[in-house]
Amino acid sequence: MTKNQRGKLYVFALGGLDEIGKNMYVVQYENDIVVIDSGLMFPEEDMLGIDIVIPDITYLVENREKVRGIILTHGHEDHIGGLPYILRQLNVPIFATKLTMGLVEHKLREAHLLNDTKRHVINNQSEIKLGSHLKATFFNTNHSIPDSVGVCIETPEGAVVHTGDFKFDLTPVGGRVADMHKMAEIGKKGVLCLLSDSTNAERPGFTGSERTVGDGIKEVFRKAKQRVIVATFASNIHRIQQVVDACHTYGRKLAVVGRSMVNVVNIASELGYLEIPSDLLIDPDEINHLPANKVAVISTGSQGESMSALTRMANASHRKVEILPGDTVIIAATPIPGNEKLIGRTVDQLFRIGADVVYSTTSHVHVSGHGSQEDLKLMLSLMKPKYFIPIHGEYRMLRAHAQLAESVGVRPENIFICDNGDTVEFSDGKARYGPKIQTGKVLIDGLGVGDVGNIVLRDRKLLSQDGILVVVVTLSKTNGTILSGPDIISRGFVYVRESEQLLEEANRIVSQTMEKCMREQVSEWASLKTSIRDALSKFLFEKTRRRPMILPIIMEV
Repeated sequence: MTKNQRGKLYVFALGGLDEIGKNMYVVQYENDIVVIDSGLMFPEEDMLGIDIVIPDITYLVENREKVRGIILTHGHEDHIGGLPYILRQLNVPIFATKLTMGLVEHKLREAHLLNDTKRHVINNQSEIKLGSHLKATFFNTNHSIPDSVGVCIETPEGAVVHTGDFKFDLTPVGGRVADMHKMAEIGKKGVLCLLSDSTNAERPGFTGSERTVGDGIKEVFRKAKQRVIVATFASNIHRIQQVVDACHTYGRKLAVVGRSMVNVVNIASELGYLEIPSDLLIDPDEINHLPANKVAVISTGSQGESMSALTRMANASHRKVEILPGDTVIIAATPIPGNEKLIGRTVDQLFRIGADVVYSTTSHVHVSGHGSQEDLKLMLSLMKPKYFIPIHGEYRMLRAHAQLAESVGVRPENIFICDNGDTVEFSDGKARYGPKIQTGKVLIDGLGVGDVGNIVLRDRKLLSQDGILVVVVTLSKTNGTILSGPDIISRGFVYVRESEQLLEEANRIVSQTMEKCMREQVSEWASLKTSIRDALSKFLFEKTRRRPMILPIIMEV
């Protein structure tokens, strides 16, 4: 996309389409590129051993001199979590609101990138010039974290609006309402293209107000006879404030548990986004020294993650907090798609202990931060876009959002349902699909970034399904005869003591294969290994209907 791009505007996603997470969207006009969000995604079930997933930014790295900055819409991990990895390859300025910047700075400090990164705090009144052709302005939105904004990128072709994650909450916690007047003004001036959050495009009606959740939580606190443990997303500062308020109302002290929860509470308190009475918080060590009906705990683990605070409490493996019969546990979150089984397992374990478990399907202790169908139609009606690209969601969500856009008057031919890497090209007020951009998933495993690919995942899957057989043979360097072995080592394939006959036969197959290769004067080790692997694989599949990984090791002495 470097040739013949003069006077053309391109809009595309490097992550966030046909998936939940790793949001990254790009607006490019000639030599000016602006990136919106830099998120991560949690691994899918078949990504064995992978910690997180981030977008492939090869295109941005190849065009690094054109990238004017990364704008962050809000502080959730699926929008800021990729920054510590992205900035190592692409050191460009970051633009974010005060709270979002506070959360980002904590990440960058841990990654030793803080001093090398240019950071600019913005608000809904900011105007930022980005290169020769682009200007960004902002408008406040409601979401499940404070300081969320939408972005309007003014280009020579027209305005491109990115809503960020949003809903319309007329009674928000904290009192900051969405800039509906500003949205209407942007729409009145004219929006060339709208990119809008599709997460709840299948849900009818409006998404409920955060304030109703506060009432639900207080009702649970009122009825609870012993300790109350609340699990929620660490970044859901509104929910944390509601728990603080419930503790204050019913005379309970609050312990904060979980590393990410402690970090967010500290940052949000310092920046003034959480109001916590000075005598309300206690150290987790003090929990057992106070009456059970005077204590509450807020922790991570609302998604059933194996190492999270709530899961360890449920399994009695947490160092400081153990859930006891009669305790009340509130899970104030809905499952991220794919996490339903993990959460179900944790809830089952909590019930086994004897806890009273309150979650969103049984009580009003959570509402989504994403707009439902009526919210989405209201945004479309305010912006009145000529072209529409649904973003942030799996394909069915994007499709449902496209249908909503049609229902409020967007012409079907002006709606682009894209995949990551698909570009939409705007020229003279008209849009069409442009060239495809390289994109994909970069897998993070421990300290390794991108060193685990499809082949490694395939091997891990094979190992997890059928195990491994290692075949060790020692040959004479002088005449090529077998000096020792073959020795067969099995891991995860069969239990050796109960399969001695099978392994003896496998040993004989390897010996026969080696002797045949020697007679045919096959001396290349690669050919020897392939022959051993093929013969042994065929034999084992006939006997066991399994295909373990076979790793021949040939040594010469």
